[in-house]
Amino acid sequence: MTIVRYSPEVERARECNAPVVALETTILSHGMPFPRNLQTAREIERIVREAGAVPATIAVLGGRINIGLDESQLEHVARAPMLKIGRSDLAYALATNADAATTVAATVHCAALAGIAVFATGGIGGVHRGAAETMDVSGDLDAIASSPVAVVCAGAKAILDLPKTLEALETRGVPVVGYRTNEFPAFWSRSSGLRLAQRLDTPAAIAALVRAQSALGLRTGIVVANPIAAQREIPAPEMERHIAEAIGAAAAARIGGKELTPWLLDRLMTSTAQRSLEANIGLVLSNAALAAEIAIALAH
Repeated sequence: MTIVRYSPEVERARECNAPVVALETTILSHGMPFPRNLQTAREIERIVREAGAVPATIAVLGGRINIGLDESQLEHVARAPMLKIGRSDLAYALATNADAATTVAATVHCAALAGIAVFATGGIGGVHRGAAETMDVSGDLDAIASSPVAVVCAGAKAILDLPKTLEALETRGVPVVGYRTNEFPAFWSRSSGLRLAQRLDTPAAIAALVRAQSALGLRTGIVVANPIAAQREIPAPEMERHIAEAIGAAAAARIGGKELTPWLLDRLMTSTAQRSLEANIGLVLSNAALAAEIAIALAH
């Protein structure tokens, strides 16, 4: 059974060992409204190509993992109702010939399967607030811990318990390196107040870290924490007020599980008058550009 299909562009890149950047699709199908999601997807791919790398947007279509999407497939993901699948759902999606958008967990696994060493996303999942009672911990953490892929992100989504998320990554042996920062970013905000033990200031230095990780035989991924640009951020104290209100509303409505994160993001778009969406788009574009530079440094 052939479970992976490569786009012609990605296939050519694989044949000549050209730099490739993996991209997820849940951010498009469940994180942004149409047509802004499609416009953003096109812009992300354009940024990666202009930097000199090949974008590999990943989705499950017709029960096959597609590594790299053409224009019609990209529009299909942006328009059509899609399953949201993590790593634990991949086999089910394949077995049922489903169409599905891949989360960070599913995308990082597929990237590793395809031999793609760099992945750009917005923010990773992690330990949810109140996890001591709910046991709600994102599958992203274990997927990153078992996939040798550098995950370029603006930290973890600030709706989470960020200190516990960092502890969970450390427990799993995942290095978290700040790109030109000594603090862990808080997605929409540049800083969470949480200091990082590791900092690197160039894509080449991050590529060297990836190579060293591989030389040691370590199969864990690396989280590259790239703060949102200062002119795009929403200050953390202001954002925290919106987050607390949204989490309270979610609890009152008994929203949980896979539906919680997209529900909260939608609520925050409304309460911030779309500022959270604009910040999200800005940070994703920045992460894509950095991921392309890292992929190029690795290729050379």
